[in-house]
Amino acid sequence: MEVSAATAATDAVNFGIWHMFWQAGLVVKIVMLGLVAASVWCWAIVFEKFASFKKIDRSMDQFEQQFWSGQSLEDLYAVMSPRNNTGMAALFMAAMREWKRSQESVMRAGFAGVQTRIDRVMDVQLQRELERLEARLLFLATIGSAGPFIGLFGTVWGIMTSFQAIAVSKNTNLAVVAPGLAEALFATALGLLAAIPAVVFYNKFSSDITRIGARLENFADEFSAIISRQLDERV
Repeated sequence: MEVSAATAATDAVNFGIWHMFWQAGLVVKIVMLGLVAASVWCWAIVFEKFASFKKIDRSMDQFEQQFWSGQSLEDLYAVMSPRNNTGMAALFMAAMREWKRSQESVMRAGFAGVQTRIDRVMDVQLQRELERLEARLLFLATIGSAGPFIGLFGTVWGIMTSFQAIAVSKNTNLAVVAPGLAEALFATALGLLAAIPAVVFYNKFSSDITRIGARLENFADEFSAIISRQLDERV
């Protein structure tokens, strides 16, 4: 009884995570380490995106309150100028800077082309904001799609190594085969562990970017309409 208990305890330890890693071949170890590093980096991106999206949502809410409070555009521009602006505030500042640069040419040549230039400036700034939000999402998409296949490669390689060991030892006992197969399958488990969160959060952040992009486009259209009315009043 005591011998059986000791054997069972030893078997349990032998199927531990660390034991399976150290007993794996070099190629499988590299695959495992790569997947663990990719998983850690994915979670770092996830936390950073959560923080940045929360920050931009809060900043857009605050800016909308200021913008629609009845404050003049010039006063709002003066208040926002010293800040590091993102989101709607960045679109507003880009449009106002273009408006101020156009003031001199407007006095000489009239208002032709001012509206178009302001719209283009806001479009460019909107694309910059979206590109900043999309930064590093490609890594999540890559790990989400390639992670399982990388893990499967490690599994296939480990199984090949196990079968070679079986052929050399000429022993097909399950006690001999099981450890090698467990080590090989562990690579697939790591691949799924890295890929599943990456896919989930990539889809979530893509949805958030679409929502934020829609808010920015709506603001750009509304602000463009305001500029157009002011230009019509000056004609």
